[in-house]
Amino acid sequence: MLSPSLEDYLEEVYRLSLNKKEIRNKDIADILNVSMPSVVKGLKKLNEMSYIKYEPYEKIEVLEKGKRKGKFLVERNKILREFIDTIGSSCDAKAEAEAMEHYLCIDTIRSIEKLINFLDNNPKIKKQFNEYSSESILDEEDLEYR
Repeated sequence: MLSPSLEDYLEEVYRLSLNKKEIRNKDIADILNVSMPSVVKGLKKLNEMSYIKYEPYEKIEVLEKGKRKGKFLVERNKILREFIDTIGSSCDAKAEAEAMEHYLCIDTIRSIEKLINFLDNNPKIKKQFNEYSSESILDEEDLEYR
């Protein structure tokens, strides 16, 4: 099982591999805002777990196992970003999805995906939800109390 940080490394390696460009450690470090030694350590672990082929100073290759898991990780992130947009949150969807993705079980993510699809396929209901959600039930003080 991958740790949240290894999931992040694999997700970015996979995402970069989709662009058909050479994957560099520096690109991963910049995207994830982590140090180069952290990236190298993560890539070595992913290599040991057969998700990628990694040798220092060589091209990083995403193996079949890594492609399957990487695709899942990218899709999971996409679903959570869509959910944040669908519920009308004004937060940074990228950061919020990143905060959520490692802590929700697959069944919850599937349920979120069903809700998104349901609302997308039922524009009248989605409009009603958007109108309803524009009326805030709680203010910031209420949330701080909890």
